[in-house]
Amino acid sequence: MNSSDTHQLPPTGVLQSDLQATTPTWFNYPVVAHPHYTDYGGNVWHGAYIAWMEEARIECLRSIGIEFANLVALGCDLPVVELALRYHQSVQMGMAAIVKTRMTEMSGVRINWDYQVESTDGQTLFVSARITLVAVDREKGKILRQLPPTVKEALVKLSES
Repeated sequence: MNSSDTHQLPPTGVLQSDLQATTPTWFNYPVVAHPHYTDYGGNVWHGAYIAWMEEARIECLRSIGIEFANLVALGCDLPVVELALRYHQSVQMGMAAIVKTRMTEMSGVRINWDYQVESTDGQTLFVSARITLVAVDREKGKILRQLPPTVKEALVKLSES
């Protein structure tokens, strides 16, 4: 980013005190296990669940007014720094499922999200996961000292919804 760009990262400052936020409700993202997501046995490939979770998080952010493309234009990225998954049961080819996500904690520039991939009737849990993101300055490749104000405000709103 050069000085002629209109979008600037906010100035870094003193580390903020931790902001604890809990999203009480889940954001639901429907998916279908199309053949390209599955192996020869008709089971959804393990990496497809991660892609579905990313899509669910991006759509959840979009639902509160954070377009990922706008974040990138601001010079901010939210890469995954920790990922923990537990596979309970495979989704089979042709099945519909719901990817549920919610932000569980925001501490400085670290944001934790929980996930559950469930059957559409909520009776079967296929995958549970936790993913941690951090805010990074795309130009410098360094972790930001604080979230951009618009992102932080939107995430706080998400935590209150």
